[in-house]
Amino acid sequence: MRSGLDPLSSDGKVYIFDTTLRDGEQTPGVALTPDEKVEIARQLDKLGVDVIEAGFPASSEGEFEGVRRVSSLGLRSRVAALARSVRGDVDRALAAGVDRIHVFIATSDVHLQYKLKMSREDALASAVDAVSYAKSHGVEVEFSAEDATRTDPEFLRTVFSEVAAAGADVLDIPDTVGVATPERIADLVRLTREAAPGKIISVHCHDDFGLAVANSVSGILAGAQQFHATINGIGERAGNASLEEAALVLKFLYGKNVGIKPELIYETSRLVARLTGIYPPPNKALVGDNAFGHESGIHVHGVLEMPSTYEPISPEVVGRKRFFVAGKHAGSHGIEAMLREYGIDVNEEQLRQIVREVKRLGDMGKTVTDADLLAIARSVLGRLPAGEAAVSLTGLVVVTGMGVSPTASVRIRLRDRDVDTSSVGVGPVDAALRAIQSVVREIADVRLVEYRLEAITGGSDALGEVVVKVEDDLGNMASARSVGTDIVMASVDAMVDGINKILQKRSTGATGNVRVQDSGNRG
Repeated sequence: MRSGLDPLSSDGKVYIFDTTLRDGEQTPGVALTPDEKVEIARQLDKLGVDVIEAGFPASSEGEFEGVRRVSSLGLRSRVAALARSVRGDVDRALAAGVDRIHVFIATSDVHLQYKLKMSREDALASAVDAVSYAKSHGVEVEFSAEDATRTDPEFLRTVFSEVAAAGADVLDIPDTVGVATPERIADLVRLTREAAPGKIISVHCHDDFGLAVANSVSGILAGAQQFHATINGIGERAGNASLEEAALVLKFLYGKNVGIKPELIYETSRLVARLTGIYPPPNKALVGDNAFGHESGIHVHGVLEMPSTYEPISPEVVGRKRFFVAGKHAGSHGIEAMLREYGIDVNEEQLRQIVREVKRLGDMGKTVTDADLLAIARSVLGRLPAGEAAVSLTGLVVVTGMGVSPTASVRIRLRDRDVDTSSVGVGPVDAALRAIQSVVREIADVRLVEYRLEAITGGSDALGEVVVKVEDDLGNMASARSVGTDIVMASVDAMVDGINKILQKRSTGATGNVRVQDSGNRG
């Protein structure tokens, strides 16, 4: 267990308190196992966050075990645990071996009256007792006044002053239901600094009105030294402040020292998304699929000449690759760059014909995949070889049903040999795709990043179209489609085709900085 906080930094260091494993896990439908908590904690430590809130040990035995295991990892980051303002919760946090105990109690009248059924005086006494008790055991103590932004300011001043005197090292201002404005957060930071001079001030903002990042930044600019956040902004209701957004706004727009390694942000985002099942929307800043994507011909031309014309930062800064989109807004520069990635050279007239056909498909509302672009190029050039597939499916058996874990057994022709494997999944499609990925992993780590299924015809024997997007460990991305009445087979065919496109890019030395995506004319 570490002892003693870092002194207040003279260079403006901003501390990042990551609560993905606690507040983030409160996202509806998310429940992490101790093993998953350990995996995420290791990644957060690698990213460079200052504090990892591992969970709420008093809430369940599994939660206690998860916190205990994270605490025992010997991470550089401090490990914190949540505790209500009761000694029993503090004891459970102590038993888990954490570096910091995050004590909280509600202070707003609405919470006191309807949830806690306590007076202000009783709540204050509980807070002071819990903080004093935790501090007497030699750990760091952070105190949060839950619903601080709806608390009477003078009572909040009293609470912070007294818990600071009782030994709290950090005082946190939670905007529990996301109703604060940046100006309100700044005012409360100044109030707290006056009430408890010399203490580290923190802000914890929720995104109910979409202001969590703005409020967090405002709090830091007003003098707070720490902010709470989650990877991808996950959390209850509309979520918490997005760690990646708040940290990089502070770093790149305000020149603050946030201490993390930006190049690990995307890697961390994908890990949390995979383990929680909550994926960022495509337009999510920095980590969304489209964050560094360009379709407009004007934009693509500018980016090819000088990326800063339409990119605020290089995608490599956060571990990403830029890509160009084939669709109705695409221009010749982008299409030519995409074809070059596959080793295809075209003259001006051939390029003009290919672009015209891509735009025609886009105007029809069609999704233009890598396979579509290559088919168009093949028809125009009349000499483009189809190429030999490195991966092909030679056998598939899927078992599913009530009381049975969906299982898929596949035989894959991997270049010059057959490989058999099986996998389980949440359904037959998931099981089959997982099995294929496990076989291919020995030559390339390819993962599914998007899966879309649309019915083309009606009825139980409907013809369905499957579109997948896949990405490898080098940042190469590809999309593929398949149509059929058997959705499992259509999904497998699309996945295999996408993997072959990735392998084709790898064989031509592609760097993964262009790819084909949706035509984008759906608004």
